[in-house]
Amino acid sequence: MSTLLVPYYEHPSARPAEWEAIVAAAPRLYGVVLNPASGPGGRPDAAFAEVAGRLRAAGVRVLGYADTDYGRRAAGDVVRDLTRHRDWYGTDGVFLDQVPAGPEEFEHYQRLAVAAWGVGCGTLVLNHGTAPHPCYARIADVLVTFEGTWASYRAQHPRPWPGGPDVRLCHLVYDVPPDADPEGLARARGAAVHCAVPGTGDHPWGTLPYTLENPS
Repeated sequence: MSTLLVPYYEHPSARPAEWEAIVAAAPRLYGVVLNPASGPGGRPDAAFAEVAGRLRAAGVRVLGYADTDYGRRAAGDVVRDLTRHRDWYGTDGVFLDQVPAGPEEFEHYQRLAVAAWGVGCGTLVLNHGTAPHPCYARIADVLVTFEGTWASYRAQHPRPWPGGPDVRLCHLVYDVPPDADPEGLARARGAAVHCAVPGTGDHPWGTLPYTLENPS
């Protein structure tokens, strides 16, 4: 079962072994978030294009990263990012970051979703980082309902998800010790997709899940 959504924000030329491990894990991956420069960058990057092609050939969803700044970033700028991801890296989906949880901005994201579908995004992941209003389940394939440290994750007592069954929930956890069982906890909390990494600080997504560093 494909359960890992991997946001790995390192350049393929700097971390070739780690990208090899990601490609090798293709059957276990729900998708990989491609993030050359806090988005697609200002010009195509050949190294990212090459690894994106390998991921697609292995049957992995490739999701282009786009920051939405909690609805403050202009929709045209977000759509430009999605178009560049598609044209330069062949992405087939999008990972929209910094998405608000309240219903007040839903119409804005509904318009973004329509635009994303229009440029060929088959998979839409919304990163709220917390449980959002159920209305977002109408447009998303995956809702990230937790992003934070392992300590916070263990201490949290989430309420049952009130939304429909057609959307997958995802939990992104960092600062995870090697003896932890984040996959088991994610499954127990209803997350069909997850990622748990040892990274800490401002850039935890420059590390791989333990399961990819030490493949079984």
